[in-house]
Amino acid sequence: MRIIMSSANDRESDEAQIVRAVLRLARAMRRSARAAELTGGALALIATLYRKGPLSAVALARAEGLQPQSLSRLLVRMEAGMLIERGIDPEDRRRHVITLTSRGRNALRSAMTQRREWLGSVMAERLNETERASLRAAAEIMLRIADPLEEDQAAD
Repeated sequence: MRIIMSSANDRESDEAQIVRAVLRLARAMRRSARAAELTGGALALIATLYRKGPLSAVALARAEGLQPQSLSRLLVRMEAGMLIERGIDPEDRRRHVITLTSRGRNALRSAMTQRREWLGSVMAERLNETERASLRAAAEIMLRIADPLEEDQAAD
């Protein structure tokens, strides 16, 4: 695999700095939660199921921007860990739906609590109140950029 390095000008661009910061923060959060029950991929899927409710594998893959085939191993592990259940769709008995279990909800809650506690601790240690307020404002803006469709649906 070849990694393409950016030029000095690219490294200084706003976009490059934001990408670098988001990736580093995500990596630091993953490191802080190593003992957590959920891997990053499982956490994303469980969070989507929590937000959107039961979904077919195709709908879950679409929501996460994945190919349905990419989900199969992860779904098998999550089902074996009793984080999800697969059942028949009551509205279309030909389809299966994936549902979050209570164990899955508890694992999500635990993982998010761990990450929030880590972030809160680091923010309190390294940032002043003005910087924390700026970070909160930036988070709201990033959420609008990340998934404008969810914002549009929430407004309906």
